[in-house]
Amino acid sequence: MHTNRQQQVRLTRWRGGQHPTLELMKRQLLDEGMRPFRWHQHANYRFGVRSHGFDKTLYCLEGSIEVVFPDLHQRHKLKSGDRIDIPKGTRHSITVGRYGATCLEGTPAPATTGV
Repeated sequence: MHTNRQQQVRLTRWRGGQHPTLELMKRQLLDEGMRPFRWHQHANYRFGVRSHGFDKTLYCLEGSIEVVFPDLHQRHKLKSGDRIDIPKGTRHSITVGRYGATCLEGTPAPATTGV
């Protein structure tokens, strides 16, 4: 069975009146059961095409990034506050904008076992 990944990649633009904050985005990821971590890259840095065995959520905190989905023939530019949800197995690359970028990435939190 072939899945249409195009419908599963979800871009959410920041629409708040206030500047998006790290705490707001971190809380959102934690509430969704994800483990957030922040990263920063210098201007024009490129992450090559890759895919992951897990769903991934990415918020752009500062600066900008462009996420390219070569198999879907899509590209999305994210600015401060924007979010993109990338399903597992979806090939993508990222190029950091000309002023660098700081992002908050969410990956599935490890399962806990009750004792």
